[in-house]
This record gives sequence, structure tokens and C-alpha cells, in this order.
Amino acid sequence: MGLEESLEVAARTDSGMVRSHNEDSIAVDQACGLMVLADGMGGYNAGEVASGIAVSVMMAQIAPAVREGPLNDANAVSLLERGVNMANSSIFEAAQSDAQYAGMGTTVVSALFFDNRVAVAHVGDSRLYRLRGGVIEAITRDHSLLQEQLDCGMITADEARHSQNRNLVTRAVGIDAELDAEIHLHEVLVGDIYLLCSDGLNDMLEDEDIGLILHSMQGNLELAADQLIQSANDNGGKDNVSVILVKVKQEFARPRSRLSKLFNWLRK
Repeated sequence: MGLEESLEVAARTDSGMVRSHNEDSIAVDQACGLMVLADGMGGYNAGEVASGIAVSVMMAQIAPAVREGPLNDANAVSLLERGVNMANSSIFEAAQSDAQYAGMGTTVVSALFFDNRVAVAHVGDSRLYRLRGGVIEAITRDHSLLQEQLDCGMITADEARHSQNRNLVTRAVGIDAELDAEIHLHEVLVGDIYLLCSDGLNDMLEDEDIGLILHSMQGNLELAADQLIQSANDNGGKDNVSVILVKVKQEFARPRSRLSKLFNWLRK
């Protein structure tokens, strides 16, 4: 069964209520199960250049390889890693060669769905949430000063909500020649809803409010995407806001050979 039948996808990006232009970039290849979202940073229009490079390079690196054959855990992780590293090199080199792009960078969060699994790569504070059984959970952990302060007990969760350090990331794509992207694998269940978003969403909305919107509108993903953007803007819209929603409608396990099925049965 193809991923087009198994996954329902909706994607939106908006400049928000304050910013004059949009430095977020998003891309979806549903047939490959690939989604990429980037939130750029830098002066002039460098942020949108960085996020645009990240998304286009990752799509170009990963999607053709996915089409060549079935994925397993190892090559899914390898593809995401290669894509993020290529994006990092491309942005870093562009910044080195053009003074107006000096210091530009971008966050990235990317999901690659395959074989009832999802591989997730992220750098910075763009997030991936999962709604399962009515419960919302962030399954990425921000690479940010704020998260480090939370982890070591310097501040409380309530203090974090009002911190002036909300947007200080500790990792970004394109800032340095080398990059340490975080990549994890997760089992996927029918009924799951996955949300990739820039911090323009979760800075304006509490996780509980995001979960409530997803839960109440899970029957209409397009409407849910619109409502998330609208709610962020209604609450101030201080930043660009981007969302990619993925709903798992049915299983998408890759076909197994008889020998493989027998081996898996013997392992039980």
C-alpha cells in the first residue's frame, strides 16, 4: 500500500502578524513519506535563504534515494543524516562566499515515514509533536539555551514560558563546518497525528492548546492546519509560523518475504 493512501498530509506557512517576510521554508513529498521544515535566521534576507537551501538540499538528497528501494532503520537514519549534513555544508559555503549571508543559519526538523516507522532528524528548536490517544507529546527536544536551563534545574517550566531566552538555539544548520544533528526512530500507530512546526507556533500556543486543536479537528487535517496558524496569529503572531501535519490512516509495513516472515515468527 502506497504512502499516499496511508498518510494524510496538510502543510501551511505564514509570515505572522509582525514580521514583514517569511523566513520559514517547508516541503513535502508524500509519496516518499518525507517532510522537511526549516526556520531561518540571519540579517537582510539571509534567514529565508538559509531555510530555503536546507529544505531544497534535503529533499534533493533524500527523495531520489527513497524511490530506489525499500528503507530499513539503518538507511533511513543514514539518508536523513546525509541530507542534513549536505544542507549544512551548502549553507556554510554560501555564507562564506557572500558577505551579506555571513552568519546565516536555520533550524531543521524532518520526518521520514517508512515501514510503520518514522525517522526524525532535528537541529535547533523547531519541533515534532505526536498526538496519540488524545495525548500530545513533543518527541523532539529543543537544542536551546532555555532547554539546557530547564534540564539542569536553573529555571522552572513556568519561568521558561516567560523567559527572554526562548529563541536562543545552541545548534543550527549552516553556522559551523561540522554539524551534530539528532536523529531518532519511532514506531507509528494508525490514528497517530504528527506535527512538525517552527517555534512561531509553540511560542504562541501552549502544548495543551495545540493538542486540543489537533484532537478536536483530527477529522479535517486541512482545517486543523488553518486553525493552528490562526490561533498563533490571534495570540500575537510575533514570528513566522509553519506547520506540517501527518495523520496515519492505515499501516504501511513493507512486504516481507516468506523467509523473513518465518524468521520473525521464530524470534517471538
